[in-house]
Amino acid sequence: MLTSDRETGRTGEATVQGDVLAGFEGVREAFQQVVRDQPLPTGQQLAVHHGGKRVVDLWAGPGVDGDTLTGVFSVSKGAAHVVVALLVQDGVLDLDRAVAAYWPEFGQAGKDRVTLRQLLAHQAGVVGVDEVFTIEELADDALMAGRLAAQAPYWTPGEGFGYHGLVIAALTGEVVRRATGRSLQDWWELRVRRPRGVDFYLGLPEELEPRYLPVTPAVPEAPEVPGPGAAEPGQEPPSLLDIAFSTAHLPDLSVFPNFRRTRALGQGSAGGVASARGVAAAYAAVIGCLDDSPALLDPDTIETFTRIHSEGTDLVGEVESRFALGFQVLDARFAEAGPDAFGHGGAAGAMAFASPSRGLAFAHIRSRFALGDSADRENALLIGEVASALRGLGHRLS
Repeated sequence: MLTSDRETGRTGEATVQGDVLAGFEGVREAFQQVVRDQPLPTGQQLAVHHGGKRVVDLWAGPGVDGDTLTGVFSVSKGAAHVVVALLVQDGVLDLDRAVAAYWPEFGQAGKDRVTLRQLLAHQAGVVGVDEVFTIEELADDALMAGRLAAQAPYWTPGEGFGYHGLVIAALTGEVVRRATGRSLQDWWELRVRRPRGVDFYLGLPEELEPRYLPVTPAVPEAPEVPGPGAAEPGQEPPSLLDIAFSTAHLPDLSVFPNFRRTRALGQGSAGGVASARGVAAAYAAVIGCLDDSPALLDPDTIETFTRIHSEGTDLVGEVESRFALGFQVLDARFAEAGPDAFGHGGAAGAMAFASPSRGLAFAHIRSRFALGDSADRENALLIGEVASALRGLGHRLS
C-alpha cells in the first residue's frame, strides 16, 4: 500500500507531501534532500510508475500540490514525438520519405532531399530563421513552419546535427498536419491525453488556467523585457545558438510558458504544460505500464525511435551530444535509468523517461530554473534511488 509522508515536517523552506509505495521510502528521502538543498523556494513534483502502478507521488514548494501544472519546456518534445511514432507505427508516415513529399514548400533552398528521419534526428540544419522569430511566432508552430519552409539550412542536411530546440516540433508537426489534416496537438489529445487520462497538455484549456504555476528564473531578478534585438553595427553576427533560441527576442527562456498564447497553442517543442503525475502517466502509457492499458507503442517502434542516429559535436550548442529520433537516450547521462531508457529533459531541470525493460516511467518537474548543472545532480540522485528501490524489491537490473 502507499505510505504517506505528509507528517514528516519541513525540509528547508517547503514541506514534502505525497505518498510512496512500501519499498520506495529511499526515493522520498532523496526527494526531501533535493528540496532541502534548493537555494530558493522551488515548486517540485516527482512521480514514478512501475509495473502498472504509481509507486511515487511527491511534491513540495509554495503553492504546489500533486495536481499543479507548470511549463515543462522540452519535455514537450517527448509528447510531440510519441505522436509521430504512432503515425509511423500506423503506416501513415514513412521515416525515409522526403519531407517535401508531404510538405512541398519545405523543398525550397536545398532541402528537397531531407527525410523525416533526418528531421527527427536534428540533422536537417533548419534550427531557426535568419530574421529570428518573435515571441508571438515562437508560440505558434504553424507560423514558424511557414517561415522555416523558405529557410536555407545552416549546414548540409545529413552531414552534421544540431539541436533544433524551439522548432523541431513545428517541423515534424507540419509533416503530421500535411499527411493527416490534423495538427500534432490534435493527435496528442485524441490518441494519448484524453483516452489515457493524462495530465499533460499540448494546448492548455482556459478552464485549467487556475492550476498553472508560473515558471520562475533561477535567480529572483526580473527577466529582461524582450525587444527587437537588432544587431548594432560592428557587433558579432548571431551564433547558431542565438538563431536556434531566438535570443534577440527571448533573452530569458523562463518567461516562455508564462505567456497565455504559448500555453493555449501548445507549442510542441517547448510549450507543453503538465504535472509530474501527467508526464509519468504518459510515458507509462507508451510502454504499457499504466494500469492494465495496452502499450501505445509496440517494441519495434520503440526500438526504431530510440536508436541513436546523431552522435558527436552538436553544431548549435558546440557540446558533445547524441539524439535518437525525437527522443533523448539516457543510458550515458543517467546510467541508472536503464539501458533502454528514452525520454526528454526540459530547460528548467525537468526530466522524464520510460524504460521498457524495467516497466518504469519517471517524471521530475520543477517550476524554478535550476542553477548550473544542479538539475542533473538532482535527477541522478532521484533516478539512482528509484533503481535502488527496485533492486531492494528483488528486481534484477541490467
